[in-house]
Formats: sequence, structure tokens, C-alpha cells
Amino acid sequence: MKIICIGRNYAEHAKELNNPVPSEPLFFIKPDSAILRNNDDFYLPDFSNDVHYEAEIFVKLHKKGKNILEKFAPNYYAEIGIGIDITARDIQQKCKEKGLPWEKAKGFDGSAPVSKTLPLSEFEDVNTINFELHINGAVVQKGFTGDMIFNVNQIIAEASRYFMVKIGDLVFTGTPAGVGKLNAGDHLEAFIEGRKMMDFRIK
Repeated sequence: MKIICIGRNYAEHAKELNNPVPSEPLFFIKPDSAILRNNDDFYLPDFSNDVHYEAEIFVKLHKKGKNILEKFAPNYYAEIGIGIDITARDIQQKCKEKGLPWEKAKGFDGSAPVSKTLPLSEFEDVNTINFELHINGAVVQKGFTGDMIFNVNQIIAEASRYFMVKIGDLVFTGTPAGVGKLNAGDHLEAFIEGRKMMDFRIK
């Protein structure tokens, strides 16, 4: 399985990083070795001094597909969760300056802590979901999927033009404003509609 991620999918997040708001989806991939489950601790890597959190809603795919039309995209997922796109921001910046790929800044081991999934049937609409990230008891990110530039179905349709999607793939849908640096000892809690989904620590 793989993690298909979309960058800059919330306008305010793009602005806070001084990036242009995209006119088309910006994709990158995290490998399965990036997955961190079961609220396991995240260990800060020794190759970066500026590791950031980015909380995101994800959907889990249950069907294989290619060149999926947007209207058929809902047939490919029925579960959602919340994850953290952990980013080595200093490494990413160096890659961007040199016009290089971001993989080592975004796809390193453990860089995608994920929650268990919930049936989408428990929610009224995938486009009206609220989520939050708390660090050390303070709210640092509040997101609403209705604010995404490209919605879930658009993301899946566009991504499937380039990547065969497979059963078990996760689609990270982008992060809202409020990203910041992680420090050893931080306590992260992530919520979907007030329900605690993640509770882990930074080492």
C-alpha cells in the first residue's frame, strides 16, 4: 500500500508557508514504511532540526482503480481517519531550492502516524467534517473538510490518472493552517468531530 498526499489543499496553509494557492492538485507519495500506528511514539530523526506536524483527514480505499471519474470516486472509499503528515521542513526547503523531489523530507520512516478508521456512514458528508490537533493540551490546528480547495472525490479522480489506486491505500487530503515545529516531549491528540482518534508522544 501507499499514501497518496496532496499539498497546499487549504488556502490559509499555503499562505502561511508563503506558497501560491495551487490551480491543480499537487501530489506526493509516502511509502508504507512511513506508517506509524497504534499511538506509537514518534522519534525525531537525527537528520533534521525542524520537524513539523500537519494534521490531515484521510480516506482508506477499498477498491482498485485507474482513471476514476469524479462521480464514481465515492465507490472507492468508505472509511476515514486522521493522520499527521510529519515533515522535515529544513530538508524540504533545501530540496525546493535545488528543484529536487521532497521524498526524503516527507516519506521517511514513521512520518505518517495514522489513527484507526471510522465508517464514513457515521458522518453526514465527507465534505462537512471538523477535525483538530492539540499539542500539550492546546489547540494548534482546526480544520473543516469543506474548506479544501480540491475535495476528496476530485483528489481521487485526479490522482488515479497518474497512480493505480489499490485496496488499502490511504489518501491524505491536506492540512489546514497552524502547522509548526515538533519538540521532544510533546503530547499530540487528534480529534474528528470531537472524538479522540490519536494520542501519542514525541521522543
